[in-house]
Amino acid sequence: MAEAPQRPVNIRVVLGGLMIAMMLAMLDNMIVSTALPRIVGEFGGLNHFTWVVTAYVLGSTVSTPIWGKLGDLYGRKSIFLTSILLFLFGSALCGMAGSQLLGGPAEGMAELIAFRAVQGLGAGGLMVGVMAIIGDLVPPRERGRYQGMIAGIMAIAMVAGPLVGGFITDHLSWRWAFYVNLPLGGVALILLATRMHLPKYRTEHRIDWLGAALLSVGITAIVLVTTWGGNEYDWTSGQILGLAALAVLALAGFALVERRVAEPILPLSLFANRNFAVISVIGFLLGFAMFGAMNFLPLYQQTVQGASATNSGLLLLPLMFGMLVVSIVVGRAITRTGRYRAFPIVGGIVMTAGMALLAMLDVDTGKLESSLYMIVLGVGMGFLMQTSMLIAQNSVEQKDLGAASGAATFFRSIGGSFGISLFGAVFANRLADSAAGPMIAGGGEGAGVDPATLRALPPEQQHAVLGGLADAIGTVFVWAVPFALVVAVLAWFVKEIPLRGGPAATEAAETPEEQAEIALARPPVR
Repeated sequence: MAEAPQRPVNIRVVLGGLMIAMMLAMLDNMIVSTALPRIVGEFGGLNHFTWVVTAYVLGSTVSTPIWGKLGDLYGRKSIFLTSILLFLFGSALCGMAGSQLLGGPAEGMAELIAFRAVQGLGAGGLMVGVMAIIGDLVPPRERGRYQGMIAGIMAIAMVAGPLVGGFITDHLSWRWAFYVNLPLGGVALILLATRMHLPKYRTEHRIDWLGAALLSVGITAIVLVTTWGGNEYDWTSGQILGLAALAVLALAGFALVERRVAEPILPLSLFANRNFAVISVIGFLLGFAMFGAMNFLPLYQQTVQGASATNSGLLLLPLMFGMLVVSIVVGRAITRTGRYRAFPIVGGIVMTAGMALLAMLDVDTGKLESSLYMIVLGVGMGFLMQTSMLIAQNSVEQKDLGAASGAATFFRSIGGSFGISLFGAVFANRLADSAAGPMIAGGGEGAGVDPATLRALPPEQQHAVLGGLADAIGTVFVWAVPFALVVAVLAWFVKEIPLRGGPAATEAAETPEEQAEIALARPPVR
């Protein structure tokens, strides 16, 4: 049962702290993405470089439902602050990876991957915490405006991240791509600890640790199948078939556990709501196509187009600009009209077009042309990112808001995990089969994609390597197209239920069924 806060909530102060926390998570993704080519050049491990991203996304994915449910049970403030502390601890460890203090460069890649998983565990609480806290404070009818602002902050972070990451990589050390989180996170931690006053929750139920463990095992096994299948091991090998069987058993056990426990990590009853079920699948496919494919843009810009790390950040500006403008406009339109169904449909169509255009990238594609392609992709993302979260939250009761926010973030993240793993395998296999494969392998793991090493190659060999890289990256976007297209198709099945926000919302419903759904979803009086 909730206790009233001792002091009134200053929503502007709280939102300011939440924006800093959101920027913390978003900056890290973009800064590290820009620094990846330099990290691979130092540590080697080209075949495993996607694991630097995958480990982070996997850690955040498996922890997201747990953070969301913990917030529902024990209060969001303490849980949210704990996630920030864990994120900062993981960031410090990542910055020290491969140093003499931890074993030297020979172990650098393995250490970095492990520490990124720790960092990801904290990041899972950042994203779901921000969304759930805003869901507590702001009714859905007004939430479109605030979530449009969040999308704007995310876009700004996406712009600043590559610039900061590029500057750090070019002028300092890639290690500062992680250390830069510490002062920013410290500010967010102090501000929220001292100024955020939210209701505290007490419950006699226990957290579903068995369900959390089974979910983590199942998801990890699936990601390993998509990462290793056809790359480290044959698809019919004992290792891959064993992992697939482990995934099926773990997820089946998870479904059984969730039906029996008092406080399930991921309440299966949520999926009885059509909108929530559809938007969960859309979130999965959105993460699959978007995060999986976007991971390769900085690699293309720094290797094939010859941009420095800093300039590759600047070259991502068109994508971020398209997302920023559309997100703000969509957020305000939803607040003004209360309507949202058309936005994910348009977003899916435009994102599909953007992926199809990026699939045409080759060794001769100019920077202006690729920038236009990225604008199209950014516009599609702007229609989808916050609208999908808003629909998910509007589909559940207030008591399940944390679980719903966690589930929506979870499906997007797990889609990203699968996308990064699958597209990483597609990239590696396509590159290995090209004329560039033996040249890169012959230069030592990682050396073949280091920008400085590429520019030192003889012209003919350099052109072959760049052609192979461009072809492999273009193939990744080809694979992303059908997944983006399915997003647009599924969006047609979203039902337009007026957003909660006052008595007028129920009266605006067109049918008794809609009125019942709205009444059921209204937050209980505390």
